[in-house]
Amino acid sequence: MSMTDVLIVGAGPTGLVLACDLARRGVAVRIVDRSPAPPRTSRAKGPNPRSLEILDDLGVAEEVLAAGSAPLPMLKYRDRRPVAEADPWADSAPSPDARYDRGWLISQWRLEGILRDRLAGYGVRVEPGREVVGLAQGQDGGDGGHVDVTYADGPAGRARYVVGCDGAHSSVRKLLGITFEGTTAEDQVMVCGDVDLADGVLDRTRWHQWFDEDGAVMLCPIPGTRTGWWFQAGPERDGRGRPLAPTADGFRRLLAHHTALPGRDLTRAELLSTYRVNVRMADRFRAGRVLLAGDAAHVHAIAGGLGMNTGIQDAFNLGWKLGLVLAGHADAELLDTYEEERLPVAARTLDLTSERLRATLEAIRRPGGGLDTAITPDTTGLGVGYRWSSLAAGDRAPEAEQPGPHAGDRTPQAERPGPHAGDRAPDAPCAYAATGARTRLHRVFAGPRTTVLGFGPGSAAVLRETADAYGGGAGVRVCRVYAAHEDRAGAEPGAVVDDAGHASAAYGTGASGDTGAGTVVVVRPDHHVGVLGPADDARSVREYLRRLHGTGRSAERSPGMVDAVR
Repeated sequence: MSMTDVLIVGAGPTGLVLACDLARRGVAVRIVDRSPAPPRTSRAKGPNPRSLEILDDLGVAEEVLAAGSAPLPMLKYRDRRPVAEADPWADSAPSPDARYDRGWLISQWRLEGILRDRLAGYGVRVEPGREVVGLAQGQDGGDGGHVDVTYADGPAGRARYVVGCDGAHSSVRKLLGITFEGTTAEDQVMVCGDVDLADGVLDRTRWHQWFDEDGAVMLCPIPGTRTGWWFQAGPERDGRGRPLAPTADGFRRLLAHHTALPGRDLTRAELLSTYRVNVRMADRFRAGRVLLAGDAAHVHAIAGGLGMNTGIQDAFNLGWKLGLVLAGHADAELLDTYEEERLPVAARTLDLTSERLRATLEAIRRPGGGLDTAITPDTTGLGVGYRWSSLAAGDRAPEAEQPGPHAGDRTPQAERPGPHAGDRAPDAPCAYAATGARTRLHRVFAGPRTTVLGFGPGSAAVLRETADAYGGGAGVRVCRVYAAHEDRAGAEPGAVVDDAGHASAAYGTGASGDTGAGTVVVVRPDHHVGVLGPADDARSVREYLRRLHGTGRSAERSPGMVDAVR
């Protein structure tokens, strides 16, 4: 029986992001899906700013942006008449520390296609029609060296690790016996589908939202189509008040009832589905060599659009950890930090989306209320961090050492400026010292490596020590960040110039060229700060890198990593 390193079950956005991240690390990965062909679905409307950063790291953000469109202003109606317009993004703009200030509209099937193409570039293709019906691990605490996998049809398989990305009804989760506690609001129901409207009957530069006392219809244009729209509505109900299943004729009746359009203007309806508000979470995300991610681990209210995005961010947290463990650099205990970090974030997301749903349902009771109520700074994903994590070395904010009711949010501090260990590492525009070409710190971080940034002349020694220990394929890069006024003669390869001071401002290092110890920042492969401190504290850097990457040149083996094609 052939062995693969990682078997991913489920080829939605979560599984595809994980597969891409692992494949570029040289990990032997298979990805299977029970569907006989890729589903053409528009369930999720697109990535939020944090997910766009991840897609950028994977080398596909530009294609995603080209295939989709910016989020649209919302035109809201009452009794068929427009009563208000809102643009939740009107006051937002890209900033030096965050290139993406808003999410992006793109059909989920189109995003999946882009990710499948990227994965195929690494020689890996989704295996359709493969339903997992059995998992068997070793008996010694679940760490028997492999997992045997049984399929409904075809030969069995074997993998060192299995990751269930197979949705809310996850077979992997059920086979593990992991509970999925929570609630289903049977009366909070929405019918959805992709429809065509007669050409020109609605302005395609707006997301149209009719909210009446007896129901609602929402129509958002599907990017890349001329007449396609996402249709969402409160369901028709029978004489006893029970919701009816969605049908094309039912959509036409809803359209005619709530809007000024005749039902015949809806010329096609497909991918019909019923959505019920489910708020559930697995009680653990890891059982030995099997892990859960995305909807297999947590589902929540649709408000804020965080479902697909939370799964993508799960995958980006897990991928580098699996990669380092499989490469022999890190102990398997590193995988425990996946649950340690992502379970509190999932719990917070359940709370956040439930609160946004409550606020939205309250808002739409009044004329002019709409889905803009669901959109807050919390829904960008940029504030999610892990200050409580055991991977946040030193400098941990005391109140965030343990996951609390706001776990996953970066709370403003009255302390020194800049991120703390566990926070998302800020972006910043800069220039390569050798060529003057423009770049950004997130571009420097891109690819499957840990990055050690050095600010100030005092950081030279720790950068040199790190390069000596980990240069040549052990998954660590070093980058000296020069201030505009510093002498850059003999600058190290890959060094950058903080010519506008944005990097030093973002990381709270002051003027990088000032005398003193300087600052060193260890940035994890998922763009989160592991260590931030004075550059003369080489010991903290050394110990942190040893935990993730072993002892460098003496590590067991180096992964065959492949940087994303830029």
